Amino acid sequence: MDNMNLIETFSEFKELKNIDRATMMSVLEDVFRNVLIRQFGSDENFDIIINVDKGDLEIWRNRVVVEDDQLEDPSKEIRLSDAKKIDTDYEVGEDVTDEVKLADFGRRSILNLRQNLAGKIMELEKDHIYGKYKKRIGDIITGEVYQVWKKEILVLDDEGNELLLPKNEQIPSDFFRKGDSVRAVVVKVELRNNTPLIILSRTSPVFLERLFELEIPEIFDGLITIKKIVRMPGERAKVAVESYDERIDPVGACVGMKGSRIHGIVRELRNENIDVINYASNTQLFIRRALSPAKISSIRINEANKKADVYLKPNEVSLAIGKGGLNIKLASQLTGYEIDVYREIEEDDEDVNLDEFTDEIESWIIDAFKNIGCDTAKSVLNMSREDLIKRTDLEEETIDDVLKILRSEFD
Repeated sequence: MDNMNLIETFSEFKELKNIDRATMMSVLEDVFRNVLIRQFGSDENFDIIINVDKGDLEIWRNRVVVEDDQLEDPSKEIRLSDAKKIDTDYEVGEDVTDEVKLADFGRRSILNLRQNLAGKIMELEKDHIYGKYKKRIGDIITGEVYQVWKKEILVLDDEGNELLLPKNEQIPSDFFRKGDSVRAVVVKVELRNNTPLIILSRTSPVFLERLFELEIPEIFDGLITIKKIVRMPGERAKVAVESYDERIDPVGACVGMKGSRIHGIVRELRNENIDVINYASNTQLFIRRALSPAKISSIRINEANKKADVYLKPNEVSLAIGKGGLNIKLASQLTGYEIDVYREIEEDDEDVNLDEFTDEIESWIIDAFKNIGCDTAKSVLNMSREDLIKRTDLEEETIDDVLKILRSEFD
C-alpha cells in the first residue's frame, strides 16, 4: 500500500463526510505522529507534509551525522557511512533529511493506522452532526422516512443523517410509509453511547409556532408576536397573538381570507382545530377570549390561587367546556388560571347547590358533576341521562340514583 493509495482513500471519505480541509489535515498529522512515536519512540525530528486535496503525503526524518562508532540514538542520528550513501558530500555534524516510506512501517502498522484514522474521522463526523443539530433545536426539518418501527420512525435529512421521530412525538392520526416526506421540529439532541441522537417532534407547540412563522409573513417579520401556544395534538390548539401595529388585526392576518393562510397549517397537523386568539393583558378579557366560542356572563378571579370562576347561561356551558373538556382545559393552560365553569342562575329560579346533597350523594360523585360544569341540582336535571353518563364517566346506576335524589327535591 503506497502513500497515494492511503491518502486517496481518506480524501474520498472527507468529501463524503463534510469535514473541512484544515481539520482533516490536523487529524491525519496526529494519527501519523502517533505511529511515528510507536515506531521510533519520538516524533520530534519528523516533518509531515500533507496535501489532502492532491492525495500527497510525505514524511521526512531529520538526523545528525555522527562517526560510525559514535551512534547512540538511531532515530535522531545517522552514521557517516550511511549518510554518504544518500549524498557523498555529507560530513559529521551536518543534518540529513531523508524520506520515510509507509512501507517501512510494516503492513500491520499501516492497517492499524487506517483503523485509527477511520475511528477519528467517525468521531469528528459525530461531533459535526451533534454540533450542527444542537444549534438547530427549535428549527423545522424536512426529511424522508427511511424506516417505520412500532415505537419510532427513522428519518434521513438531505445529508443522509439519521433522525428519530418517536411515536409519542407524532400526531395520533399520523401515518407514514417508507419514502414519505415528513416535517417536524428538532426538540432534543443528546449523545447516547457517544453517538448523536436527534429527536424530532410534531406534537410540540414549537412545531406549530414555526409553521405560523412559515405561513404568515407578519409573524416572520415580527409585526405580529405569538405570545403563547397550547395544543392537544391532532385535536385542538389555541394560539394567542398580539400586534404592535394598531393597523394590523393579528387574528385576521393569521387566519387569512376565508382561512386561506391557516388552512395549510391545519392540513399539516391532520385537521387539528386552531383557535387564534387576540392576546390581552387584562386577565378577565383574556379568559373571555380563551373560552371562545362560549359567551361569558361574568367572571370572578382569585389572583392568589390563580383561579377563575366563570358564569355562563346554561346553553353556553357545553361550548365553554368543549368536547371531552378540551376547550376549558386549553383555555386554562393558555391563561395560566384554573378555570371553573358555573351555570348562571336566575334570581327567581329556585335551585339547590349540589353540596346540599352530601348526606345522600358521595362527595367524589358531586365533584364529577362539578367537573362538567354542573354545580346545582337543576343544572344536572337539565342535561340528558346519556350526556351525563358520557361526560362524567360514572356508572349508569350511579347516574340514575343521583337523578332520582335530585328529582325528589322538586317533586
